[in-house]
Amino acid sequence: MQKLKTGDEVIVIAGKCKGERGKLTKILTNGRVFVEGVNLIKKHVKPNPNANEQGGIIEREAAFDASNIAILNSSTDKADKVGIKKNDDGENVRFFKSSGELVDA
Repeated sequence: MQKLKTGDEVIVIAGKCKGERGKLTKILTNGRVFVEGVNLIKKHVKPNPNANEQGGIIEREAAFDASNIAILNSSTDKADKVGIKKNDDGENVRFFKSSGELVDA
């Protein structure tokens, strides 16, 4: 079980976008993540008449290293660490280390 999942509300804790918040949209296998509306870059795109795409400069999200983000604890409105433990049914659940609350609850 991973400590971060797609759809989690996260906050950037390091880098040029420090302090910005967003939803985790994609997790890559090399330890990099995409956050919605954060770390935007401008990319020059060539036109492709076969696919009916127009060229120009587009703005899109770039990947972060997963170590530069932390999950956002909604009750304290701060960044928090996540732990994994087994519940009464024997399945793994994620919890906030500061308060012990379940992340997915």
